[in-house]
Parts: sequence; C-alpha cells; structure tokens
Amino acid sequence: MSDPYETTEAHLDRLLGRALNSFDLPDALVERLAAALAHSSSLYTTHHSPSAGVWRETHRHTYLLCDGETVSLWELVYRLSSEGDARHEVFASREELSFAGARLFGEAAAVPAPSLGPDGPEEPGWGADADGVEEELALLSALFAAPGPGERHRAYTGEESADHARRVLRRAENADRPGPETAALLRSAYAHQITQAFGGRHCLADGRDAGFSLYEHAFVLLDGSELSLWEVEHTATPDGRHMCEVYATEAAARGAMELRTRVR
Repeated sequence: MSDPYETTEAHLDRLLGRALNSFDLPDALVERLAAALAHSSSLYTTHHSPSAGVWRETHRHTYLLCDGETVSLWELVYRLSSEGDARHEVFASREELSFAGARLFGEAAAVPAPSLGPDGPEEPGWGADADGVEEELALLSALFAAPGPGERHRAYTGEESADHARRVLRRAENADRPGPETAALLRSAYAHQITQAFGGRHCLADGRDAGFSLYEHAFVLLDGSELSLWEVEHTATPDGRHMCEVYATEAAARGAMELRTRVR
C-alpha cells in the first residue's frame, strides 16, 4: 500500500525501479514526470484465482505537473503461479496496458466484458482524460476482472476496505462472530466487494413475520489472498428490531438463518 508521507519523487523512483519494462517509457515522459508536484494512486482492476494460482491487478498512478497538466502511468502487477514472485510492468497508456494483458492472459475478444454500471469506475487524480474510456474500460475489465471457469465474478472497490471490515465486525451481535484473529487479518484489506447472496425474503419466525437477507463481504488482503465475511440481517428478534450477525463461512450463516426460521 502507498505511504501517505512518501514524496512524489520517491514514489516515481520506486514505481520505475520495480517495473521490469521501465526502459520502454519515452525519455521525454520520464523527464516530465521527474518534476511532478503531486501524485495520486488507486487500484483500478483486480482478479484473483486462488485455485489456478493466478493473481493480477492494475493500478493507476496520476501525476500533477508544474504546468498544471496531469499524466498517468498504468501499472500491471501479476503472478503466473502460486509460488511465483509478483512482477511489475508500467505503461504510458491504457492501450499499451491492454496489449500487455492480451499478451500475458489471452485475447480479450474471447471473454465478454462484465457490466460496469452507469458511470464506470471512479477516476482518481485531477480530472483525467475521458476519450475512449468506455471501450478501454470494457477491454480492461474483460482481461483483468473476468472469472475463470467455475469461478464467481469479483468487481472489487479499493475504497477504505479495512475500515469497512472493521464496521462489519463491530455491528455483529452474535457471540460466535469471527474473533480477533480474523480482525487482525482484515486490517490489511485493500479491496472489497459486497454481494447479496440471499435477500428480501419474509418468513415465519416464532409465528411472526420476519425479514432475512444474507450478504458476502469479500476482501483482498495484501498477500493476494481472499477472505469473506458472511452477514445475516434479519428482524427475527423478540421486539422485531433489525439485527446483524456475522459468520466466517456461508454454511454457518445459512445455518443460523435456519435455526431462526424455516428458510431453506
């Protein structure tokens, strides 16, 4: 994760130093970036497949230059096997990043792009360029976020993920919620996704109508592993109030719902 106190010069040196292909960047671009006043970095796309040992992410690094313009570098970080070290490559444009993804992971045309929402991912920095965004976002999403055979699609956000995990655990009222060990692991979460696995159902609980919903909060940790919390929201309480319970597995969460009602 980025050091909030790191200078822009040190950030650029570290980025170029770890990239295997930094020598491919135009000299004129590197010279302009060397005089940058500020920078902003964000997770752009991520795809993790523990079963296949594949892990890849893209990051956007945006720099504010002395003349008021902004320039972005696109970083690809990936492992091709579970035992392999992370590799870093850096590119001057989304197009070059797309070509690199096609070279490493196959042609994007063979993979349908997932839906991106009405506005697409939030762009970091200071008003970055928007030409060709829709086409390139679809290509990048197909390359880096499409699930493999039998895998569940993940569309992670990189916004305050560790704090989100803390809030989920804090609102859990069940005594058998995940403990300090899980909380410690989630402090390193830097991306997450919320998925509704079951919801909107009203069932009888102790002869009363009660609502039940089940959410998966999936997190990506710094070591590339994934960890999920399963949250049950229901009103099967003596006074009908809303209650949240959190479990470490989907089976435990569904079992808790079955104990309270006839949910199947």
